[in-house]
Amino acid sequence: MDVSGALLPLSSSSVLGSVLVLLLAYVAWSSASSSPQPRRQEPPGPRPLPLLGNLLHLNLRGPHRTLLEMSKKYGPVFTFHMGPKKVVVLAGYKTVKEALVQHAEEFGERDPLNTIKETKLEHGVIWTNGDSWKEMRRFALSNLRDFGMGKKACEDKIVEECQHLLEVFKNFRGEAFDTQQALNYAVSNIICSLVFGSRFQYDDPAFTGMVQRTSRNIQIVGGPSLQLYNMFPWIGKWFSSEREELRIQGTANRKQATELIQGLKETLNPQSSRGFVDAFLIRQQQQEDNGNVGHYHNSNLLMTVSNLFVAGTETTSTTLRWALLLMAKYPDIQEKVQAELKRVIGDRQVQVEDRKNLPFSDAVIHETQRLSDIIPMALPHRTSQDVTFRGYFIKKGTAVCPLLTSVLHDESEWEKPLSFHPQHFLDEDGKFVKPDAFMPFSAGRRVCLGESLARMELFIFFVTLLQHFRFGPPPGVAEDELDLTPCVGGTLCPAPHKLCAISVAG
Repeated sequence: MDVSGALLPLSSSSVLGSVLVLLLAYVAWSSASSSPQPRRQEPPGPRPLPLLGNLLHLNLRGPHRTLLEMSKKYGPVFTFHMGPKKVVVLAGYKTVKEALVQHAEEFGERDPLNTIKETKLEHGVIWTNGDSWKEMRRFALSNLRDFGMGKKACEDKIVEECQHLLEVFKNFRGEAFDTQQALNYAVSNIICSLVFGSRFQYDDPAFTGMVQRTSRNIQIVGGPSLQLYNMFPWIGKWFSSEREELRIQGTANRKQATELIQGLKETLNPQSSRGFVDAFLIRQQQQEDNGNVGHYHNSNLLMTVSNLFVAGTETTSTTLRWALLLMAKYPDIQEKVQAELKRVIGDRQVQVEDRKNLPFSDAVIHETQRLSDIIPMALPHRTSQDVTFRGYFIKKGTAVCPLLTSVLHDESEWEKPLSFHPQHFLDEDGKFVKPDAFMPFSAGRRVCLGESLARMELFIFFVTLLQHFRFGPPPGVAEDELDLTPCVGGTLCPAPHKLCAISVAG
């Protein structure tokens, strides 16, 4: 791959300095590689260049594809150098599960990116390690459950939000429109209800701004420029525009979240929590009364809220966008879903308990998650100690990449790994089954803490929309012309597109 276009011209002195650095690095590397001292066997991989590592092998617009191809050559455990940084890649269902579940402690730390470090996001529940992470994750999981995550109270919130979403779709009167904005707002409102204790109107500028900035930031972080910056932070000045946009939008979102938290703090009633923020503030006050705030400080509150907002919006809304696009592309499958819904539910509001009687619809949702593969590379892990894994020695502090795309598309686990095939989740009698290799939420200590919420949202939103609308391509576009090529960013999302939502009743 040619990466020269990403670099700006250098002065002659800079070039000379760079050459000297490269020569010194090469000498050191050559000396180390020729050392007669015995070394424990490390995972194989392509030989890295000094400083550049394996960058010339890497497709920056689809790094997961490069790593998937490398796994076919070097096996399920191999080393790839992201610039000067060594990364151990885990590929295939059995390998990823063994590492994340059976060796959860050894592979359970998070490895923060340079962009995370410099924007001081190392609080909360996503990018932290140690006691702070353990306490914040435990507290977040416990309190989100208390406020309804995975329970009837949360189901009621989703059902209510469905009514607002249906109105938005109806207002387009069958004309083609982009589903992204409305789905983002609807899904985001669910996490807002749990975190802040209330939903927002779709025309609230503070709310819409926060949602749109979050979506944009996720795409920036996964773009080629910031991937290069994370590998080579010393060349960051050449990517100032993307980094500055990330900083500005991140600052704006944290400012907005701070204002919302402050408003809740001013109206706090310790006897009646409205959501996660209230629960945190009450615990913080209790800790202060005992003379030790501990991990319940404002930075952890702000970043945990921000983490929940990001994680609770983008992945679920993106999966729903894929689901509707797939229904439009495969109308025969859409018809089967709607026939099942008509037979089992009719016109009444769907409930979570209906899932067991809707095996085909449930299979379609799961197959959408599997095929769309929206997080092909799990957020980076790091070894917490020296570990020998599958015969290879991996040093403490080594970055680890569990390649989730290799699990969801594992040829030894799925009959048609690259096709949309709901039968992957149905047995011979048409009953729903979930193969062990279904791992879109990752696994082990870092499994998505909002998995139960996401599953409930996907089911209720998808089924409710399919009850009311038939989705198809814009006029003049055939089903087979709908493009399933994803846009690569922080997630694999559908390319910009429009769909027609035709009322089933009309």
